[in-house]
Amino acid sequence: MHTMSRRAFLTSTAFALAAGPARLIAATEAWPARPLTLIVAFAPGGFTDVAARLIASKLATELGQPIVVENRAGAAGVIGTQAAARAAPDGYTLLLGTISTHAINASLYKSLPYDPVKDFTPVSGVASGPLVLVVNPDMNVKTVAELIEKCRAAPGKFTYGSGGPGTTSHLAAEMFKSMAKIDVLHVPYRSPSMATTGLLGKQVDMMFDTIPATISNVKAGKIIALGISGAPGAGKIVDMKLPDVSATLPGFDANTWVGMFAPAATPAAIVQTADDAIRRSLADPALVSRLAEIGMLPFSSPSADFAQYIETDTQRWGELIRKNGISMD
Repeated sequence: MHTMSRRAFLTSTAFALAAGPARLIAATEAWPARPLTLIVAFAPGGFTDVAARLIASKLATELGQPIVVENRAGAAGVIGTQAAARAAPDGYTLLLGTISTHAINASLYKSLPYDPVKDFTPVSGVASGPLVLVVNPDMNVKTVAELIEKCRAAPGKFTYGSGGPGTTSHLAAEMFKSMAKIDVLHVPYRSPSMATTGLLGKQVDMMFDTIPATISNVKAGKIIALGISGAPGAGKIVDMKLPDVSATLPGFDANTWVGMFAPAATPAAIVQTADDAIRRSLADPALVSRLAEIGMLPFSSPSADFAQYIETDTQRWGELIRKNGISMD
């Protein structure tokens, strides 16, 4: 796990005193005393939504209160995330944030209606998923090294697909291009699934994709998997012997993740209770198995460690975005 310094959060009492008597009551009452709302800033049925419903079901049992998953999709996660930022900091509204909403968007957009750091308290990591480097069979390569060699020999000839500008599949490929010192052309699609279809149809030569989108096609020989990145325990969910991309490109690390967030100024005692409950949930073999079905591993990371991880992730993706002039504005 990435670690680096980060300012300490204020205590729950200090938060309550700063917010007034109403927050002081919220900080001292037994929590949770009523149902919770978990905001998902993406549409129902998508990866983030499924992950949210899996963790919400187990977490509700741990906390002894129902958890209602509320989808507020739009603007690449901005709308729902903004709504969560404006919620009362009493522990009854949480957000399942993502690598996009809390580590990437800050650099992609010149102006966001929320501040990923100032408006939120990281509660706990929830799940992390690796990305697989896949190519169409016509590339006639079997290793990451062979792919890099082939691309270097023909600058600008080959293409990579992505789910659109600013997506993890796009940024992972840009990181790969930069570190491998190759020139391949970006072909953005309107969604990750359309990019996968493009790869299967040999409209593009390569891409970074998720495990659920690739594993059956790899086993069927429709595409070739060269390497995996972003999850040291990926062997638990991939029954293929894939080398890590970093074995060829030292330092390469691209993944996707989701984590639980509370509005800033949520009392520390509530954050700690939620953090403990989430980590107990992630220790449940049944939940681990369900996460594996969507290509994810438990990302059990206490609040302080999760905050440090996000800070490091934000910096490294920000550097890549600025270096390559990527912007959504």
